[in-house]
Amino acid sequence: MSTIAPPAHTAYQLGLLHFVHVLMAADGIIHQREQLVMEEIKREESISSELFDEFRYSILGKNELQVFREGVELMNSASDQERLCALVHLYRLSEADENIHEEEVRFLFNSLKQTQVDFEDVVLASRLAKSKKI
Repeated sequence: MSTIAPPAHTAYQLGLLHFVHVLMAADGIIHQREQLVMEEIKREESISSELFDEFRYSILGKNELQVFREGVELMNSASDQERLCALVHLYRLSEADENIHEEEVRFLFNSLKQTQVDFEDVVLASRLAKSKKI
């Protein structure tokens, strides 16, 4: 990553992409449903193709721990609301393949700890988001 910090909202979007990448790779299989949820997240968060391409380029040659640490750094520069929103997206993504794997659970709890977001807040916000869609 460069030494110049990206604008706050861009940092949130990049942090979210880092987290999504790690979560999707956690069980070793990227499912089609996960891909669809990722596309929804990109659309909902107005993540441009250019920013997505920048993200993909930035993680080349990095292992999942490096990507996670960069994501934590970016996410911790985001607002409390953005961090909560990111964890809601991750929670939704973890449910996408209808089977939450142990590795995904570990990642989610580690993400909660590193971003200081309360799990109950994530569950409540996720339920609220689901009820709004229905």
